[in-house]
Amino acid sequence: MERTQPIVAGVVTALVGFASSFTVVLAGLRAVGADERQAASGLMALCVAVGVVSVVLGLRYRMPIAIAWSTPGAALLLTAGGGFAEAVGAFVVCGLLIMAAGLVPWLGRAIAAIPGPIAAAMLAGVLLKLCLAPVHAMVAVPYLAGPVIVVWALLYRFARTWAVPGALATAVAAIALTATPANLSLVPVVELTAPVFTLPAVVGIAVPLFLVTMAAQNVPGMAVLSGYGYRPPLRGVLLATGAASALGAPFGGHAVNLAAITAALAASPEAAPDPARRWIASVTAGVSMIGLGLLSSVAAAFVLLSPPVLVEAVAGLALFGALGSALSSAFTEPHGRPHGREGAVVTFAVTASGVSWLGVGSAFWGLVAGGLMHLLVRRAQAASLRSTLPTESR
Repeated sequence: MERTQPIVAGVVTALVGFASSFTVVLAGLRAVGADERQAASGLMALCVAVGVVSVVLGLRYRMPIAIAWSTPGAALLLTAGGGFAEAVGAFVVCGLLIMAAGLVPWLGRAIAAIPGPIAAAMLAGVLLKLCLAPVHAMVAVPYLAGPVIVVWALLYRFARTWAVPGALATAVAAIALTATPANLSLVPVVELTAPVFTLPAVVGIAVPLFLVTMAAQNVPGMAVLSGYGYRPPLRGVLLATGAASALGAPFGGHAVNLAAITAALAASPEAAPDPARRWIASVTAGVSMIGLGLLSSVAAAFVLLSPPVLVEAVAGLALFGALGSALSSAFTEPHGRPHGREGAVVTFAVTASGVSWLGVGSAFWGLVAGGLMHLLVRRAQAASLRSTLPTESR
């Protein structure tokens, strides 16, 4: 089972990443003027771009570098409006800006300097909502969630490595028994739109899309990987995701980036006990995303049959172990070396709140607030230490 565990984790990562937010992507593209075919083409382009970059980076660096589309960016499009050709031009500019960010050395150093407890607390805050989903699902759809949770619990007790695959299979069976999709098409939609570059679209779409993608996806995504002990070169990641975003834009894709929430599915011990084998999960997720893109119409029709909370519940069950590890790393002080858990507590609270400010999600603000608190506590500790030193040693 250990040989197939990262493969199963990769498939789950792709399914959860696709199912949890593809409707946001379609709504955002329609909001900036895409018709039905252009929106479907954009979803397909994003799936393929995500998959290709995941496979390339996973094989290149042998790390579980999960890639996703920019969900906050798609939500941002809901308030943008305008013509779709102008929006496509803005998507191209956003991709170029992401590539430019990869050439700025201090950004990589700043992300690498994030303290481990702060990164772990941010991860715990991000995971909390998904890990609460099984509870919400039991209230909302008990006839579907109940069997999923019972199967997961029994397998966790008697065959732990099969717990998550068993829960996923039970969820699929429950959906198949309660509904059947109609009017399925196996042909992927590809619609090319020539980009039009205008100053209003660059200022109103490209720049905000770039900022929200960096702040709400790439920064937390690097922090999540750091929390699991992986530090891929930021430059390579940004160059790859930026290029994929720019190339996918004429087909309707808005932006791809490091995964934040689903990153834990591929990078956590649940993906593989051996950290050196977890890259298989992200590569498998990439291949699965390409498959979902090529069969996006079928996947979309099937997933739409399931209540969103049920899909989130399966992800939450898969992330219980990751949440426990993150909480332990954030709040357990090393023996004889207190790191000041106040910063971790602030990070966790702000991230778990789910608030959004200036179009940026809570994960980024959790890092900011927790980092500031960490610096304040360190300064206070340093001042206290200086005050206890003998005069001649100062």
